[in-house]
Amino acid sequence: MWTRVWLLLGREAELPEPGDWQMEPVGREEILMVRQQDHSIKAFYNVCQHRGNPLVDESKGSNPRRFVCRYHSWAFLPDGGLQFAPDKEDFPEGNPCGKLRLAELKCETFAGFIWVNMDPDCGPLRDYLGPIWDEWQAREVDTWQRTMANTMWLPCNWKVVLDNFNESYHVPTVHMGATPSTDRTAIAGGINTYFKETQFDLANEGHARMIMKGGYGAGVTDNDGNIVEPLASLLSYWDLDPTDFKGKPEDTREALQQAKRRLGPEKGYSHYAAVPDEQLTDAFHYTLFPNFAVSLWADGFHFLRARPHPTDPEQCLFDNWWYASPASVAAELDDGTSATESLTGDGAGEVPVKWLTCGEDSIGPAIEDDVAVFITQQRGVRSRGFKGAYLSGQEKRIARYHERIDDYIDGAR
Repeated sequence: MWTRVWLLLGREAELPEPGDWQMEPVGREEILMVRQQDHSIKAFYNVCQHRGNPLVDESKGSNPRRFVCRYHSWAFLPDGGLQFAPDKEDFPEGNPCGKLRLAELKCETFAGFIWVNMDPDCGPLRDYLGPIWDEWQAREVDTWQRTMANTMWLPCNWKVVLDNFNESYHVPTVHMGATPSTDRTAIAGGINTYFKETQFDLANEGHARMIMKGGYGAGVTDNDGNIVEPLASLLSYWDLDPTDFKGKPEDTREALQQAKRRLGPEKGYSHYAAVPDEQLTDAFHYTLFPNFAVSLWADGFHFLRARPHPTDPEQCLFDNWWYASPASVAAELDDGTSATESLTGDGAGEVPVKWLTCGEDSIGPAIEDDVAVFITQQRGVRSRGFKGAYLSGQEKRIARYHERIDDYIDGAR
C-alpha cells in the first residue's frame, strides 16, 4: 500500500534555497527531498547507486553543490545526476558518470507541503485528494507556519493511531472523564462532538471528514453561566463582550462568525474572504488516507501523522504538530491571544521538531490522553479473545478506512 499512495512528507518552507534538503523515513524507505535551482523540488530514494549506501544520515541540511557518499565518494548533483566517481575508467560497463542517477519518485507540492508517491504510474495529487484540494486551497494554508512540533516513537501500530482520529466517540471518555451517567452531548474545548450533531463525509479516495460545530455550548460556562476561558479571551479579541453572552453560550457561534467576517481583513486574516461562515468557527477534521489526520480551524490546524517502523509492526513514528496563520501568530506574539494557543517558538519561521521519549515526556495536552489509550489498545488487540471491532454508526469512518487498506492489499486499487 505505502508504495502506491501519495504521502505528505515535507514542508516547502523548510527548503527555502536551492540545495536545501530534507530526509524523511517511511517504513524501510528513506526519502530525500531537494530544492532545485529553478526552485522546484525533486524527491529521491536516499541511496547511492554504487552499492546502496545511504547518502545522508541527518534529517535536513543544505548541499548546494553535491551529495557525496561516505563509502566511496561517489558524488551526486542536487538534480540526481552522478557527477563524480573515483577511478571511473576502471568500470567494465563504462564510466558511470552521466549514466547513473539517483532513483527519483513522483513529487508534487500543495498547501505548502511536499507530497511523494513511489508508484511511477500514479495519477496526479489533485485527483488523489479529491474534494480536499479545493477546500484547503481557499485557506491559504501554504502561508501558515509550524508553531509546535512534538514527535516520538510509540509502542503501537500506526493504524491504531489513525483509527482513533477517525472518530470522536472516544472524546467524552478519554478527554473529559465521562462515566455511564455523563451527558455525552457535552462539548470538548468548545467543540460539539455529539454524533447526532456532527456531519460525517466519506470520499472514494479513502479520505474522510467530520464537521463539528464550535464556539458555543456546554463546557464553556461556569456554574453561574459566565463565559470562561479560552472562549472569553477569544470573544474579547474579536471585540465581543463575554458578559453579553452570560447564560447564552449558544449565541457565541454566530456572533464570532459575524465579528470575524467584519474585522478579519484589518487584523490580517485575508483568507477569511474565501471561506464560508461555518469555517470561521467550526472544526473540520480530516483523515487523509493512509496516515494523516488534521483538525482544520479558521486560523490554524492540528497536524497528526503516523508512520510505520522499519521492522516492528508494533511501533510507529507519531507527529503532533500545530500550524497557524501569520495573523494568528502575530496576535499571540502581541498579546498572547490567538486561535491556536500553540506557539512554542519566536514566530520567526518553522519551529524545529522536538524529539520526545514515550513514557518520559508529554507529547502535548489532550493528545497525551490518546497516546495512553494507543499503548493499552495495542496490548489488547493482540489477544486471541478479541474477535474484531464492533463499530457504531459514528465510527463508520474506521470501517471505510480499513476497507481501503484491504483494497490496496488485495490489488483492487
